[in-house]
Amino acid sequence: MTLLPQEIIRRKRDGGALEAELIQDFIEGLTTGRVSEGQAASFAMAVFFRGLSVAERVALTQAMVRSGEVLKWDLPGPVLDKHSSGGVGDTVSLALAPAVAACGGYVPMISGRGLGHTGGTLDKLDSIPGYVSQPDIDTFRLVTHDIGCAIIGQTADLAPADKRLYAIRDVTATVESIDLITASILSKKLAAGLQGLVMDVKFGSGAFMDNAADARALAESLVLVANRAGLPTSALLTDMNEPLASAAGNAVEVAYTADYLTGRRREERFHRVTVELSAEMLVLGKLASDIVEARKKIEEAIASGKAAEIFQRMVVALGGPGDLLERPEKHLEAAPVIRSIHAERSGIVQKIATRDVGVAVVALGGGRTRPQDPIDHAVGLTELAGIGATVDANRPLAIVHARTEAAAEAAARAVRAAYAVGEGAAKSGPLILERIGATS
Repeated sequence: MTLLPQEIIRRKRDGGALEAELIQDFIEGLTTGRVSEGQAASFAMAVFFRGLSVAERVALTQAMVRSGEVLKWDLPGPVLDKHSSGGVGDTVSLALAPAVAACGGYVPMISGRGLGHTGGTLDKLDSIPGYVSQPDIDTFRLVTHDIGCAIIGQTADLAPADKRLYAIRDVTATVESIDLITASILSKKLAAGLQGLVMDVKFGSGAFMDNAADARALAESLVLVANRAGLPTSALLTDMNEPLASAAGNAVEVAYTADYLTGRRREERFHRVTVELSAEMLVLGKLASDIVEARKKIEEAIASGKAAEIFQRMVVALGGPGDLLERPEKHLEAAPVIRSIHAERSGIVQKIATRDVGVAVVALGGGRTRPQDPIDHAVGLTELAGIGATVDANRPLAIVHARTEAAAEAAARAVRAAYAVGEGAAKSGPLILERIGATS
């Protein structure tokens, strides 16, 4: 069955169902260039409004997998991975991959660039001098085999159709489509040859899904499609009504990871999400008999410094500096303008418009408004106050790292507007709301 790309778009635009062959044909065209960027954008918008059935989601995912190479592994342990639906201050991947590797798992993590207001793991890695974030497949295989984990960007060989559609979604207001998110995430994971996947699906003011019901729908879609496609998968619903870490940016989040792994600083919210997701991976990979044993193993891997050692070895193996964890300030670019952002009044943080915090980082240059935009790795926000924190003349809302005074002032205005400060006590909601498994 063959139709012109515009006819496939028209059928979906009008609410019709697409056979697997039509989806395959459209994705092949996207890969070869027969389908234009405009047509891909129109297809994404049609899917955004009309949606895809489960069968169509599986077909789209598998078509994008087939657009490139599918990795095969011969390793002495399970091949596992984690993926987050995106948030602010979410640098869990950098700590989780080496922690799971320290427990016997193999983590070939293929990460993306930032989408919308959320930071991308690939952009964070690119802030490390010398780190080759997009190596060839042979290097990716070798580092994963020798170190236990390798965190890289999507290569031209793995799900190339997704790479093209991913960039288009970022600038066409179609990022939030559950169907497109599902296919995008899972195509990369299936192409990586995984044996187990854990999804961190965020909900709240800084997530793409701002309420728990929508986040649950995304998690259920991911778990259902992944398992139907042969990849054992579970998901956790986690809170993003405030930044997960107190740092948001690229180099600043790498520095935060260095402090976390070495034990210089371990914030409870970030630590708990890292441990819970890592533990889920160990259970999926049969490296622990239950979640309690898995948590203990991960806690020990982090506390003993073994996770830090593996992270540092991975950085070196991919071209980065050998003393990054011990001396991040020596290697990570620092912004020329660094100053505190104080609230207009003293009080207790009641609520945070976390998406707006992420947008402020993008406006500083830490994210993109167009696919071709460069990233300023040095800019960002640190010491972000959480819900329930007291802010006053001594405790700022955040510290801004900016390229210019004007950019710093604009970020300060945005951050102040994003924070609601009042008199009464306040506390966060549940950090981990729910687990969704294959039979949930």
